[in-house]
Amino acid sequence: MTFENIIQASRRVAAHLLQHGVYFGTRRPLLLGSVVLATGLAGGLGAGIVMNASLRAQVTEQQAMIELNRREAQREVNALAARLGELQAEANRLNALGERLTRIGQLEDGEFDFDKPVGIGGVGPVEDIARPELDEGLEQLGQQFSVAGEQLSVLESLLFNRQLDLNAVPSRTPVGRSSYITSHFGYRADPFSGGRALHKGVDFSARTGDPVYAVADGVISFSGARSGYGKVVEVDHGNGYVTRYAHNSKLTRKAGELVRAGQEVAKAGSTGRSTGAHVHFEVWENGKVVNPRNFLSQQSPLKG
Repeated sequence: MTFENIIQASRRVAAHLLQHGVYFGTRRPLLLGSVVLATGLAGGLGAGIVMNASLRAQVTEQQAMIELNRREAQREVNALAARLGELQAEANRLNALGERLTRIGQLEDGEFDFDKPVGIGGVGPVEDIARPELDEGLEQLGQQFSVAGEQLSVLESLLFNRQLDLNAVPSRTPVGRSSYITSHFGYRADPFSGGRALHKGVDFSARTGDPVYAVADGVISFSGARSGYGKVVEVDHGNGYVTRYAHNSKLTRKAGELVRAGQEVAKAGSTGRSTGAHVHFEVWENGKVVNPRNFLSQQSPLKG
């Protein structure tokens, strides 16, 4: 029932009471008061109903506005979460790339530890950050990640090419870290005849059965016995380089096999013209024997 309906009903009741008041005579004042009271009650009731409806409408409107603001705020949070996920993925990619560069560049352990957090600090009051400022900061961080990723990718390519070059050049020792040189390249007193003779390689200390490693990638060009060398393995590395490993007790590779730098090719021994167990190592460049020290100084031994 609307407020207008209530007023109309009250008026009808008042008219009815007035008619009866006139008929009974002496009750007219009393009936008149009842009419006024009824009319006032009806008006107050109608006003209360109208006010209650207005309040309900206001509450409904406010609830709708709150829900709209909540959905808007959630959309912003979702957008930030998506951007954060992109930056985290980029950070993980850069960390993985950094670890690969650490291995390729043979950097010292701990020098670039990507698992440790970066140390930061600061003092002073903290202020709320505005959304535009936060968006700008995330955008700048994304650009920095992008530039760093491009630079690291170029560096990885350069280091990888450098590693390929090193792997094709005799730049490692054929023995473990505990070994040492017992005889250098060049002329020396011959241990058998006593005269002066050219020592064509470098001798490394070893025990019979110790592993002998290929110093670079290549193909086994010879595996067998040679006069004076005993059991010998030769590796062709391409670009004119050939390496020779002599006086072995056992040969573990056959001619034609592909070997990588650091793979075993033989077991050390004292076969051939030898006074004791050791590894005789030679480097040939374009058919001429050269001093292995010119190459061995470029890189540390492969094994320990």
